[in-house]
Amino acid sequence: MNAPLPEALTIEVDDRARRQTEVVAALAAVLPAHALLWHREDTTPYECDGLTAYREQPLVVALPETEGEVAAVLRECHRLNVPVVARGAGTGLSGGALPHRLGVTLSLAKFNRILKIDPVARTARVQCGVRNLAISEAAAPYGLYYAPDPSSQIACTIGGNVAENSGGVHCLKYGLTLHNVLRVRGFMVDGLAVEFGSEALDCAGLDLMTILVGSEGMLAVTLEVTVKLVPRPQLARCIMASFDDIRKAGDAVANVIAAGIIPAGLEMMDKPMTAAVEDYVHAGYDLDAVAILLCESDGTPEEVAEEIGRMEAVLGASGATRIEVSESEAQRLKFWSGRKNAFPATGRLSPDYMCMDSTIPRNRLSDILLAIEGMEKKYGLRCLNVFHAGDGNLHPLIMFDANDADQLHRCELFGADILESSVAMGGTVSGEHGVGIEKLSAMCVQFAPEEREQMLALKRAFDPKELLNPGKVIPSLARCAEYGKMHVRRGLLPFADIPRF
Repeated sequence: MNAPLPEALTIEVDDRARRQTEVVAALAAVLPAHALLWHREDTTPYECDGLTAYREQPLVVALPETEGEVAAVLRECHRLNVPVVARGAGTGLSGGALPHRLGVTLSLAKFNRILKIDPVARTARVQCGVRNLAISEAAAPYGLYYAPDPSSQIACTIGGNVAENSGGVHCLKYGLTLHNVLRVRGFMVDGLAVEFGSEALDCAGLDLMTILVGSEGMLAVTLEVTVKLVPRPQLARCIMASFDDIRKAGDAVANVIAAGIIPAGLEMMDKPMTAAVEDYVHAGYDLDAVAILLCESDGTPEEVAEEIGRMEAVLGASGATRIEVSESEAQRLKFWSGRKNAFPATGRLSPDYMCMDSTIPRNRLSDILLAIEGMEKKYGLRCLNVFHAGDGNLHPLIMFDANDADQLHRCELFGADILESSVAMGGTVSGEHGVGIEKLSAMCVQFAPEEREQMLALKRAFDPKELLNPGKVIPSLARCAEYGKMHVRRGLLPFADIPRF
């Protein structure tokens, strides 16, 4: 016989059940029966995003199929003071789509139509659930493509890209999502239609696009996006450069940019990561190298030849032990296949991994890699490293077993150490994966209380009741106070003494 639940827990369970009944009744009036899930076996697939270490059961999952249904769901939730977490493909890596246990998960997966490709204006108008790669596939017959290319582009959606301001291996030359989006349509928390940006050169009124992109679903719900398309280059070639020393590789990145070269892509992998991906996709990587750089040039054949020559000279002068240039499109794609498959390659080696996402100045790449080597010994966990080296965006992958509570704890401390070290080196706690719940405590380190309050004031201007994706991105004063005590107990600097640049 099962032991009875403690009285407090019984009350909580009963309250949740009553709340669920109320929400289901309200949403059943505005959604068809097949678009509403609330039984545990139906909502379990929504309990986390790509950050699987943290899970929560949503109260209800809504799967609207029309804009009218989305607006109706938001109005009902607003009326009942029910939190709403918008969700796309669930490929995010910071817990940004983690459900609220007393809230509605608003799945936008059914908004997956490409509405218009305009080859003359070089734009695509798409619904939020369209996959990143699908935009380029649709634009290909016109010789165009969508430039931001996160590694998850085969699955991630444009709505999620807008939420996180995603980048990709070609973001150095072509920019992040923000630089490639013209217009976003959607709804405010109360179901009011809203539009950001414009398909024209300027928009009427305040230009709030830079506030929306990267806001992690905290300000509005995105339903439709107009993106820029760019012409496919006539030619692209990729250099694989090997280095026998981490510092030489890091300095080479800074030297390439200092030479006035803006490669189409500039990526870095350490030796453990190179070994993992080579075993997985056989990309032709140099397994003897301590680190490798992938440097791509695209444009006309003449432009590419000139830029490749300049990059070879800089890399050679920076201490490269081997330089190999792709001789065919197939070889170029093979070089990139390793970088694009860094995450699944790591997944073959460990039951779980936590992918961090901080950004540091380019001239500190070798410093952070050497620091991470020390952290591996400190926390007793392995870490594979891959960087968007051109803009200093780190993606250390800490390997652990989530079934072992001690390993999970050490992994969290390891990740916090990377983030805090990045801030101390003049960087930030996130480059493109977002803050979500994963980096809440790190926000206490990077931003002073007054700065966090300004962020919260902006959210309240859009969402006075704080119902859209609550509990994410902006930590509470209490959380920061508790984290500050733990921070000092670990023998680290008080927050106020950490350099902020």
